Amino acid sequence: MSTSTPAAPFAAPERIVIATRESRLALWQAEHVKARLEGLYPACRVELLGMTTRGDQILDRPLAKVGGKGLFVKELETALLDGRADIAVHSMKDVPMEMAEPFTLACISVREVPLDAFVSNRYDSLGDMPPGTVVGTSSLRRESQLHAQYPFLAVTSLRGNLDTRLRKLDEGQYDAIILAAAGLKRLGLENRIRATLPAEVSLPAAGQGALGIECLAGRPEVAAWLAPLNDFATSACVRAERAVARALAGSCEVPLGAYAELREARLWLRGFVARPDGNRIVRAEREGDPMDAEALGRALAEDLRAQGADAILAELG
Repeated sequence: MSTSTPAAPFAAPERIVIATRESRLALWQAEHVKARLEGLYPACRVELLGMTTRGDQILDRPLAKVGGKGLFVKELETALLDGRADIAVHSMKDVPMEMAEPFTLACISVREVPLDAFVSNRYDSLGDMPPGTVVGTSSLRRESQLHAQYPFLAVTSLRGNLDTRLRKLDEGQYDAIILAAAGLKRLGLENRIRATLPAEVSLPAAGQGALGIECLAGRPEVAAWLAPLNDFATSACVRAERAVARALAGSCEVPLGAYAELREARLWLRGFVARPDGNRIVRAEREGDPMDAEALGRALAEDLRAQGADAILAELG
């Protein structure tokens, strides 16, 4: 991955403002990008613009019932539009699959561990949990896979930022919770992970563990400044995963997973669509050239459709 500054015709930046949510994890992510940019452009002043989004404010209902994960990005995009910020940093799994026309995803940086983590103060693994014990998750994707493989567990909704979710676990509201391993690792909370769930147990969400940087499509100079932060392998994987979800109209309202890995210069892509109760799951996988990542994702979506994904999605409304 290149770390050189962009060539002319765009001059190096003098000031970059980063729009970010104000949760501890979002601020870590923004600070991480800030440090990378300061390393690339030592004379540049990089500032954070902290914001609270609707997704942060609505904590009493599942995201699937109030508009999906796009609620985490709208206020940040408004800051880009009105000129208060130059870029916005997002967890890629929170970025809507269809981006509005004024915006573009300028780069995707190196991915952290993309898998889910099992967190519990009482049990070492999902298999150790007795029937009826309570697992909390914020995701229909995780919920459907838990129901399918561990039907004896009680799976309930869990909202709030990462610290809030851990507090609810520590208060005894849940016997275990499932979180993205990346967030725990980034905040130095790796010791809370009892087990990392392999993709065969909990296939990740499209883009999980990756950071994306958004800017206005009409500001090519900003995209040029960000270009050195793009990681080819991560970008290819995430673009393939997002193509699956986009083709199937995927969001957090749909129990859908898509996960790509680069193996010996080939892209291995897996995906599934399920009923929330896990009673029916269709799965598919494909391998292809990473340069054709989005086409590979669309092809995998067609494979899932051929197995009945459309019928499942129709049931979900």
